Amino acid sequence: MKQSVPTRHRSGVAPTSQRLFASPLDFISEVHLRERQICAVIDDLAIATSPDRQAVLTVLRFLNEELNVHQRDEAEDLFPLLVLRCSEEESIERTINRIRADQVGAIRLLPQVRVTLADYLDTGADLTAEDRTTLTEFAGHMRSHLVAAHAILLPIARSRLTRADLRMLSEHMRLRRGLPPIQEMTNAE
Repeated sequence: MKQSVPTRHRSGVAPTSQRLFASPLDFISEVHLRERQICAVIDDLAIATSPDRQAVLTVLRFLNEELNVHQRDEAEDLFPLLVLRCSEEESIERTINRIRADQVGAIRLLPQVRVTLADYLDTGADLTAEDRTTLTEFAGHMRSHLVAAHAILLPIARSRLTRADLRMLSEHMRLRRGLPPIQEMTNAE
């Protein structure tokens, strides 16, 4: 039986579908799912006797091609829109600050994670205990960010952001990735 795209995506191999840009919160939700999958792959790499080269490549591609632009989607558009649309009583800024702290923790470790994985690909040398700890800590920061972003921010965004907000978010996400704007959004909430 031929594997479907969703099954392949769950493996962490496939990037998030650009078709979801028409519904930017769904796109962000899918990126969060992909991040969780990448964290699981990182955890496996951290404990593997001999890490799988394809898994290392998958993680590096995600870190180099998707992570930074996704963090910009949140920091430059989603977070400011939420602050604009939420009341003070909702304390959205406190949640955003918690997410940013986790992102900073991950970003601080990101250069070492990249070097560790690239060195493994280049030399095939075993990962050191320090390398393994760095990978585990990085995945921990990523997961912590995901819990708050996915469980708290996205549901609030779905209820607070306007169609115009979603259109702008979609356009900015596309531009950030070098894609042309779309004429009409579909499935916008």
